[in-house]
Amino acid sequence: ALRPPPHADWLVPDWPAPPQVRALCTSRAGGVARPPFDSFHLGRVPGDDPAAVQANRQTLAAVIGHPLTWLSQVHGTAVARLPLPPSDAAIEADACVARVPGVVCTIRVADCLPVLLTDTAGRAVAAAHAGWRGLAGGVLENTVDTLRSLLENDAVMSASGELMAWLGPCIGPQAFEVGADVRS
Repeated sequence: ALRPPPHADWLVPDWPAPPQVRALCTSRAGGVARPPFDSFHLGRVPGDDPAAVQANRQTLAAVIGHPLTWLSQVHGTAVARLPLPPSDAAIEADACVARVPGVVCTIRVADCLPVLLTDTAGRAVAAAHAGWRGLAGGVLENTVDTLRSLLENDAVMSASGELMAWLGPCIGPQAFEVGADVRS
């Protein structure tokens, strides 16, 4: 079970997901990273303190109660199937799917849209990092296709086979204006 979020501005999605599906959207509050990465920064980027990122990741894993898999996100369309085989290599993907209980789909977003998916029976879950490049390239379509492929061979398909989605917080038109190149 997901422990209560330690910070009031962390979001627990209010969606009709089955009870075995748990979700959480963190904010920048409550971590140990220093400016300009303050405070609950989870990404390994140049200039941030790797020890602070690791401490923040350990805090999140403790809140969730399961180990986390971190993707190397590139604003692309690749989808990783979790759990991944043990490896020190970074997995380049902007979405992940899982069907094994206790395996957590983890993505990082700043301005981009986090999209969480599950089937109505809660047999599989997915998380997608949906920035404009990924959206234009088909990251959501690839994520849905991969999620459905995990469910195709299930002998106990839900009556409708429907999926549901939660769209998290992201940048909007009041804070971000696109140019003609993005619009086209």
